[in-house]
Amino acid sequence: MKFISLFLLLLILACSSKKEQTNSGSIIPKPNHIEIKNGSLELGKEITLNFNDSKLESIAKQFKSEINKAISIRIENGDNAVLQLVLNKDKNNNESYFLQTTKKGVKISAGSEKGVFYGLQSLKQLLLFSVPDNGKYNLPILTIDDSPRFAWRGIMLDESRHFFGVEKVKQLLDLMAFHKLNIFHWHLTDDPGWRIEIKRYPKLARVGGLGDDLNPDTPAQYYTQNEIKEIVKYAAARFIEVIPEIDMPGHARAANRAYPEFSGGGSKSHPEFTFNPGKTETYTYLTNILKEISTLFPSKYIHLGGDEVHFGNESWNTNLDVQKLMKTKKLDNLVAVESYFVHRMSDSIKMLDKTVIGWDEIVDHKLPKENALVMWWRHDNPDKLKAALTRNYEVVLCPRIPLYFDFDQDKSHKWGRKWGSAFSPMELVYAFPPDTLPGLIQHINLVKGVQGNIWTEKIQDNKRLDFMVTPRLSALAESGWTSKENKNLTDFKRRLKPMLSYFSKQNIYFYNPFNPELSPEPVGIDKKKLK
Repeated sequence: MKFISLFLLLLILACSSKKEQTNSGSIIPKPNHIEIKNGSLELGKEITLNFNDSKLESIAKQFKSEINKAISIRIENGDNAVLQLVLNKDKNNNESYFLQTTKKGVKISAGSEKGVFYGLQSLKQLLLFSVPDNGKYNLPILTIDDSPRFAWRGIMLDESRHFFGVEKVKQLLDLMAFHKLNIFHWHLTDDPGWRIEIKRYPKLARVGGLGDDLNPDTPAQYYTQNEIKEIVKYAAARFIEVIPEIDMPGHARAANRAYPEFSGGGSKSHPEFTFNPGKTETYTYLTNILKEISTLFPSKYIHLGGDEVHFGNESWNTNLDVQKLMKTKKLDNLVAVESYFVHRMSDSIKMLDKTVIGWDEIVDHKLPKENALVMWWRHDNPDKLKAALTRNYEVVLCPRIPLYFDFDQDKSHKWGRKWGSAFSPMELVYAFPPDTLPGLIQHINLVKGVQGNIWTEKIQDNKRLDFMVTPRLSALAESGWTSKENKNLTDFKRRLKPMLSYFSKQNIYFYNPFNPELSPEPVGIDKKKLK
């Protein structure tokens, strides 16, 4: 009998310890400083909330709306509320926050609205990932003093190849905000389709928006300017900056389908691939487009692509406009022509009071470092990263391996991409960036952050999109936020389990790295088999 009583006591203590561990350590990304104390805060199904500054009102109401299924929030005046939000103007870090739970309540303070918002995301996870006992939530007594490792924590979505629409983009933005990701890079134009309304050139969307990467006869799909404004506003409420990408001078086939008079031609395998760098009218046309883009997106950045131009610039060798340009400007080769184009469009972007972003090919064009941000994507070309850092460019790290989320997550997966035998498992995403990257340690001050890129050649629907993004998005968030000294893969995997349950409740289909058989890979696209 004594043995049974002792066994039950040990079992209760073990369960209690396990529950407290789950509650205290379930946050993703892991806070950089967290101190757990004895005891717990008991919360009923309804709590009161107040805030000390009217700037926090919209954040408070949003939190109330998002958490209402778990717990009811009543906003009130006074200092006796259980949840207190405090804007502390003495604190300078734009993204840091301080969260404290005592036996009386919860206090979140920060030097900015964004910091308070991030504190609420941590609290939301503490609440949602705990199981209420008799209708009451028990939060650990803790102190969190947190700020991110990198300023840039991004996701890129390619909608040229496959279009997903307003509601799916909003769901992705919600998921990003929940993980404290703050940059949404929106790849809106490329060869398969042009996905944004430009009022001055309506055929860009109506004609350029026809088709996708699988079916050229798909009816035109694009975002109206009102929809763009709606999504930008939605993102801003979640402290996410939306950065548009308008690809040039290559990847222009959709645009050239709409306005062929600005085409620079292409090659046999990439027809009508480029804009014409030899026509003055091309620069007027593209600058007019960017003027409309700049009014739709408050971000200080416009991404102009600038990648893989050599795939389809063969026709420049015989294009009379280009040949005349080369002679007039004394340009020795097609790379020099490309550089001339990039510099000229960079000047247009600068006149719009914006900063250029380009893929790592732009390093060769030697743009002024104060007006250019480089995205290093070619993992097989680390020298390009080193060159960018050595030339003092700010850099965002988004190499194919491991940060292209269209690459397979597991060696058994067959519908995604692989680089030889290499793919991008969650563990590699979590371990990124390694100190072995050339120039990283010496120039870490120039590294703005990390970004996961979702290219969609092999992602044709929402279910496959979810499967390829999660749970790697969670690993990316921790790599971007948590200092390398505080990262621990085993602990991350423990904290990931309640996150997977959250995905399920949100109707997000995910790859389950713990039980892959529970999450079969959705069928993707194999163009070779289609032929």
